[in-house]
This record gives sequence, C-alpha cells and structure tokens, in this order.
Amino acid sequence: MTAPTAARNGQQLPHPKAPAATKSAAGGQPPVIHPAPTITTMIVCLPDAVSRDPLTAHQLARHFGDSCTLQPRYWAKPHLYLWQLRRLIGRVKPARNQPDYCAGGPARLLDLIGLRHAAGVAAGIRHHLWQQAVQGTRPAQPWIVFHTRHLQEPGTYSYEQAGTDFWRQARVSAMRAHNAAGAGVPLAIDKLEMLQAGAAAYQHYSAMTAVCGDALLTAEGAHLVPASDAFADRVTYLEQAVRYLAGIDNTSQRLVAVSLQNSHRTGPVATATA
Repeated sequence: MTAPTAARNGQQLPHPKAPAATKSAAGGQPPVIHPAPTITTMIVCLPDAVSRDPLTAHQLARHFGDSCTLQPRYWAKPHLYLWQLRRLIGRVKPARNQPDYCAGGPARLLDLIGLRHAAGVAAGIRHHLWQQAVQGTRPAQPWIVFHTRHLQEPGTYSYEQAGTDFWRQARVSAMRAHNAAGAGVPLAIDKLEMLQAGAAAYQHYSAMTAVCGDALLTAEGAHLVPASDAFADRVTYLEQAVRYLAGIDNTSQRLVAVSLQNSHRTGPVATATA
C-alpha cells in the first residue's frame, strides 16, 4: 500500500515506521513487535527559560530539537484584556462571533473546558453520521491489527497484503463510499477503532485529544506518549495527559501546540503504559 493509497479520500493512516522498542519474551521467544505511534501534534509546556517573545520555527527547533510549526488549536477565554491577549502565542485574528484561536499561552488564559465541550459535541454529530454510513456492515479490524501482523510476520505477510486486507473490509468500504460521495462531514478511517467503541467513547476521546494532542512534553522535560495507535494505548496516554494538565489549570504555566513536520515517535520517551 503506497502513501497515496493510504491517504485516499483525505484520510491519514499510519505509515510504516521503526517498530517500538519491546522486551524479549520469556523462554527465548522473539519479542512482540508493535507499530510505533503516529505523532502529528505535540503539546509542549514551555519552561520559564523559553522567551515570552513570539516563537518561530527556528526557536522551536532549537528548544525542542525537531522541525515543527505552531498550531492554533486552543481557544482563549472570552473578554480578555488587551495585555492578556498579547501573552497568547500564535494568536489568529478571530472571525466575528468566534473565539480567539491561538497556539497557546498561560493555561489560565485558555478556555480548555470550552474547547473540550465543543470537540465532544462535534464528535457526537460525526458518530451519528458514521452509524448511518456503516449501518448493516460487520465490525472491522483497525489498521494496527494488520500492520502488527506484518511486522511480526514480514516474510509471509507483506505490507501490501496487509493494506489490501484492511481496505477490503465492508465497513471500511462503506466509510470510503461516504467520503467519496461528499455526503456531509468526512469520516476519519484512521479513527475506525474509536468510532466502533461507541458514541460516548468517541466523544470522550475526541474531547480529550482536542486539548492533549498526540503527545505531551512537560515543563520538567518528561515525554508522555501512547505506546501505539491502538485505542487502549491512546486512552492510557490521554488519562496521563489530562491528569497533568488538570494540575496546571488556572496557573501561569504556558502551553503551546506544535505540528510536527513528519509524524513519528518523538525520540527517547517515557512510554505510557496501563
């Protein structure tokens, strides 16, 4: 499955990456290999040493050792004073009757609760559309199942075969047909496992991800990242990230969302485990 095939209908699916580090199994058995997580958005808690001046791509690369850009995804709290708005990072001029979007700023100036609520409501609408689009089809296996099998059996189960088996599932085809027909909001095929978990689970996942992104770098320099793209591993990461952000809510601790140029593992990390 080529990159264009993986991104058909505007959906982004995990591409082959170096497998995540694993421990050897007992009895000398080969280790179980899982695909590394896809990290496209990282939330960074800025240390005090980082300048308050507007961050540039050069500054981000220097401080965090990666090629990344600011990602306006946060809402500023309403009715901020001008001097408070100046403390926001990567602020985008808002449309009429819309909240101020920014890449970050002091946590106490960000409307994280409002953002989570809005993301959850939007996810509920998407899930309703998804149910209509896939009605009558059997549950499908997510991409990570086929990718993992390929990594464990590279000699007998090729990456191309894994891609073929994934795309040929009836439920996946139904989602592709919905997207190809332009029938409303596009359905994210790479979120298949989350959608199949139910409306409430998908809403909670979307709400938390809106605030926590795919990975989080704490002010102390610790990385929080899911062990893989599996829903269970994503939830474990979100539990840890939500708990950390709750501890700095309504403080002057600065957050900033960055888009990584290439989705990948963020380097040596403290992997979130259940």
